[in-house]
Amino acid sequence: MSNKIRRFFLRHLRKMRSLPPKIYVKIHYEHFSGKPLDLNNPKEFNAKIEWYKVFFRPKILTKLVDKYEVRSYVKEKIGEHYLNELYAVYDQPEDIDFNSLPNQFVIKANHTNGHNYIVKNKDNLDKKKVIQLFKKWLGKNQYYKRGQEWAYKDVKPKIIIEKFLKEDGKNDLVDYKFYCFRGEPKFIDVHLDREEDHKQGCFDLEFNLLPFGKSKTYKTISSELEKPSNLEEMVRLSRILAEKLPFARVDFYSVNGKTIFGEMTFYPSDARKEFYPEKYNKIIGDYFILPKLNANKDTITSLEQIEY
Repeated sequence: MSNKIRRFFLRHLRKMRSLPPKIYVKIHYEHFSGKPLDLNNPKEFNAKIEWYKVFFRPKILTKLVDKYEVRSYVKEKIGEHYLNELYAVYDQPEDIDFNSLPNQFVIKANHTNGHNYIVKNKDNLDKKKVIQLFKKWLGKNQYYKRGQEWAYKDVKPKIIIEKFLKEDGKNDLVDYKFYCFRGEPKFIDVHLDREEDHKQGCFDLEFNLLPFGKSKTYKTISSELEKPSNLEEMVRLSRILAEKLPFARVDFYSVNGKTIFGEMTFYPSDARKEFYPEKYNKIIGDYFILPKLNANKDTITSLEQIEY
């Protein structure tokens, strides 16, 4: 993509969001990857994620990306004890009853990622600031509007308040993201030290460091990490939660050996961040077998329609 087209894209991004998805994702993909997108025969991982946005639309995806609604799915599939403790859920920030909350907690928006507010000492909390911040966040459906991530389109924004998780001897939780293809986890995208010195690395299911990473914008985990004692459990649970799905990323935390569900997503990094070295975009893309489209329909609207 030429610099002229890139500048045009950035300048007119908001206007382009009203374009038909098939057109928008082509522009979106080429802008961020520098490569053209063939929706009829995508090869690389992010190209297939763009296809997923347009053509794979079972209604259950909306439930699975909703950080509140997904709790019932997790409870049914693997058990309530894998969920973080929920203190409260609200439709409006002004309704938050701060007096009923413990000294430490986490406030999250259910319809997006990164919109989290960690409270480590309630006495120091600027309640008015938090309310205004969440009013702003709840007014945005950035995932759908920004990247045409279809699953987020009909998520009703809410505020959820959960227990603050802390692992002994560590400043931040380690985030284990399982990339699952047709229900089978293939590798783990691991993130640590997010608050102070964010690093990322990919590991196999035996927790050996793999020779590729997710986005050069992250610092790389350059050495082996201690294998979590509950790794086999997290692998097993990711397999159950991703069952029947062509691709899903299932995230867990390991807190002092206890497995805690994080979230599920279908469009990692909005298809903006590529694997490196470059060849792994195709290698990982080969794991992702796209389902066939029915000749009479241009989207897949239920898991029962999936055929390969």
